[in-house]
Amino acid sequence: MNYYDKEITTRVQQDHQLTINNRKSLEITGVKEVDSFDNEEFLLETVMGYLIVRGQNLQLQNLDVGEGIVSIKGRIYELSYVDEHHQEKAKGFFSKLFR
Repeated sequence: MNYYDKEITTRVQQDHQLTINNRKSLEITGVKEVDSFDNEEFLLETVMGYLIVRGQNLQLQNLDVGEGIVSIKGRIYELSYVDEHHQEKAKGFFSKLFR
């Protein structure tokens, strides 16, 4: 990998976008890791912090780890970011919940 490829890769990984279509589908870029999920809640680590997606009948449609893209379908009720001071608390809570 040369310098220019590395620069492009870094830029792509730092991009973070949310696209919601009729509250039925959600595409998220800039995802580092899917920490936990079920049919009512997803906890995602993104380049902008932890993101919680809440809804009904949520399903993971697509996961592209290399590109950092996640697609979710279902009825989307809420999107919220967890600030820096609460990230460990949220991660700990969800990891205990899904053991």
